[in-house]
Amino acid sequence: MTLPRLALTLGDVAGIGPEITAKSLLGHDDVRTRCIPIVVGDEAAMRRGVSNVGGDPDQVRVIEKPADAQNIRGTIELLQTGPSLANVALGQLSPEAGDGAYRFVVEACRLAREGEVDGIVTAPLNKAAMHAGGHNWPGHTELLAHEFGVKNFSLVLSAGDLYFFHLTTHVSMRQAIENITFERTLNVLNLAGAFARSMGTPNERIGLAGLNPHAGENRLFGNEDADILAPAVKAAQEQGLNVVGPLPGDALIPAAVRGKYKLVVVCYHDQGHAPFKAVYGDDGVNITVGLPVVRVSVDHGTAFDIAGKGIAREASLVLSLERAAQLAPGWEHVWRTAQEM
Repeated sequence: MTLPRLALTLGDVAGIGPEITAKSLLGHDDVRTRCIPIVVGDEAAMRRGVSNVGGDPDQVRVIEKPADAQNIRGTIELLQTGPSLANVALGQLSPEAGDGAYRFVVEACRLAREGEVDGIVTAPLNKAAMHAGGHNWPGHTELLAHEFGVKNFSLVLSAGDLYFFHLTTHVSMRQAIENITFERTLNVLNLAGAFARSMGTPNERIGLAGLNPHAGENRLFGNEDADILAPAVKAAQEQGLNVVGPLPGDALIPAAVRGKYKLVVVCYHDQGHAPFKAVYGDDGVNITVGLPVVRVSVDHGTAFDIAGKGIAREASLVLSLERAAQLAPGWEHVWRTAQEM
């Protein structure tokens, strides 16, 4: 079987991205039996990352195009993207690093659109640095959606066969409440349904978490659950989706962790991220559903405080590569199914 080619963006080079990339590609040979990883980033930063984890900088090999990758054990094959970032200091917010992280993602999207890679895996970027570099995106997810020209998408946290879809992510709580509309809720429920269908379980139950405490408690704690979420659930049910809710988040999420639900839709960033990270830690990844190619990311930040020390854990990046390799061959079906909903 042909191995999928994965564009691995280096993230913010002032953070731990180069180090966890080095550890993942030089210390986990089994990754290469599942995919062909191609780093989209900066040669100088990658060589420094290899040195910081005790490797030989000469293990970095610059290639011209993804087709040149040989997937050789003990090497990191890299596409130099833009000017050198050799002068970026570790552990400090840098506009140059923020601009670089942006460029890496844009180039990976181009490679995917042109069929040169089969999926994208992203090391962490720093949102403040990206903004300082002149690119005002809330995060990876929104930038990727823009580059692929899609409007209906969702950040999805995944561990094993559990998936947390999000109605909103990188916005304030006030903005999140404004963004939770009937249309957005129904769209994400449809994305979850499309994902279930593509995985061969079209009748998989989808649990929608309520926005307010106790899912509003019959309007005692707000009207959004009754006026927005409940009608969206009814509409999704009429379309044939096995959706329940809105349910109190403090009941739904523990039930999902215990295995009662595999697909959960949460309303805002911390409603999903806080319990997910508390339970799964490095065992979780971030998938963007709604894109024409698979994209999987680590579920942690740039960790400026430990950058350059060689102690950053690579487990989430290794898992991201493995999950992207697993999903890439069938992702066209995920995309096609989503388009049909």
